[in-house]
Amino acid sequence: MTADSVNTTHATPDTHATYEKLLALLDEHGAAYRVIEHAPEGATEAVSALRGHAPAEAAKCIIAMVKIGKKEKRFALVVVPGDKRIDLAAVKALYGGTYVSFASPEIAEELAGSPSGTILPFSFDERLDLFVDPDLLVHEEFYFNAARLDRSLALSAKDYRAIAEPRVERVSTD
Repeated sequence: MTADSVNTTHATPDTHATYEKLLALLDEHGAAYRVIEHAPEGATEAVSALRGHAPAEAAKCIIAMVKIGKKEKRFALVVVPGDKRIDLAAVKALYGGTYVSFASPEIAEELAGSPSGTILPFSFDERLDLFVDPDLLVHEEFYFNAARLDRSLALSAKDYRAIAEPRVERVSTD
């Protein structure tokens, strides 16, 4: 993938469409989930308090950009427990990359189809590889903002693995 593969002009993602796409996917697969409405919030600790669970049960979803050599860029949707940080060195190593950083907000929002703070732990874009840390999947269910700051989902971890088919890798650090 080249840098030209991602649109660098900023277009506002259609968060409603992303939200509806997620619910349709979960319903199609008969996933066990609950919708939780709350005051608008994107920060993991604050939204976890609003939803009434520990931050470790929240999915923190961030998009990283990895350079492989001089010409190739790859993008990874990295999902870690809310009480941990993304281990960028581990993400770089998974690709055998030469450089890693967080994707720019514009690129992240384009690839995710929603703004920062609402990025789903699902990839609906073939340019976006999905990695999840095993520590998130130890919970029976986990929570995440559902492409909106005012709405979250509590989703069965077992159903998530079956539907999203993430690559499970140690990508978090304390």
